[in-house]
Amino acid sequence: MEGSEKSSDNRVRTPPLLPLSAEMVNKEKDDKARREKEAEERDRQRGELKAGLHPLQHRFAFWYLRRQPGARTQASYEENMKKIVEFSTVESFWVCYCHFVRVSSMPNPTNLHLFKEGIRPLWEDPANRNGGKWIIRLKKTVSGRYWEELVLALVGDQLDYGDNVCGIVLSVRFGEDILSIWNRNASDTQAVMALRDSVKKHLQLPPTYLMEYKPHDAALRDNSSYRNTWLKG
Repeated sequence: MEGSEKSSDNRVRTPPLLPLSAEMVNKEKDDKARREKEAEERDRQRGELKAGLHPLQHRFAFWYLRRQPGARTQASYEENMKKIVEFSTVESFWVCYCHFVRVSSMPNPTNLHLFKEGIRPLWEDPANRNGGKWIIRLKKTVSGRYWEELVLALVGDQLDYGDNVCGIVLSVRFGEDILSIWNRNASDTQAVMALRDSVKKHLQLPPTYLMEYKPHDAALRDNSSYRNTWLKG
């Protein structure tokens, strides 16, 4: 019999199973965690529907960072990062969003982040470390409108390859404001380019607005969010 052997008493012996590689073990753990999270999300959405609410596809959190003078360190960055509010329904989104100040009234320099629940807006977060971000530099007179349209597109699950999107960031600066869209996998060229095209479509960006892409590992190496971008289009 192929794949087995017989002992002297004619009993079939099955060869011992080979141990799983570390990669296979990690994949099994990731798959299990994903299935559990999907089941949790289904339960959450059913409960919200029973309560007469309108559940979103994902849960989200807004984070706020008021940058302090001096050199950026990982410890100081995380210390200054504050979670403002979490939401998972259309109703809870509008309750919190309507209380935000206008972009034009935010102090310089400030970062406002909108990320899926469980993902911290840090390059080193497990969901972000293999990814990157698309960057859009905007005049301060139009940044508020584009930021709101991008928020609604993300919350409403309107972006192509939406599962590959981790979150979005508004960076208020002195001479300009910057939008960035973070994705999970910088090496998935198809997903990266499809995300760019989807953002351009939803925001209806004029041809004069250039989008730039930078992987997070490059940002870690040069300790810069927006300099030395790799891809423009």
